[in-house]
Formats: sequence, C-alpha cells, structure tokens
Amino acid sequence: MKKEFRLLVQEAWCKGCGICVGFCPQKVLGIAVNGKLSVNHPELCIGCGQCQLRCPDFAIKVEEVKK
Repeated sequence: MKKEFRLLVQEAWCKGCGICVGFCPQKVLGIAVNGKLSVNHPELCIGCGQCQLRCPDFAIKVEEVKK
C-alpha cells in the first residue's frame, strides 16, 4: 500500500521565497497569486521532506497520513 503524506503550511510564516518549490522533486508545490506557497498536487507527495528541510521560515511540515 502506498504511503500518503500531508503538507501543513503556516501561511502567515511563508514569505514566498520559492525555495521549497525549487527543491520538490515531484513538483507538488507552487506559488499562488497572493505570493504564498500553494500545494498544487498533494497526491504526488512522496514525503521526502525537502520542502520542510529547506524552508528558511519553518512554514512547512510534512506528515504521514495514518490510516
């Protein structure tokens, strides 16, 4: 069974730098029209944690969805 992951974003902490977008190997993330992070394809997340690790503002947390 494929693991599922959830991205929790603290929008107030995000400054829209795009570092997380650049490091996401699955292209899950993008920048919304408001200049903040958007999770465009959550179903593609493999839980690698690169977005969480690279975010300079600690605005992203990756969690495994428990079933």
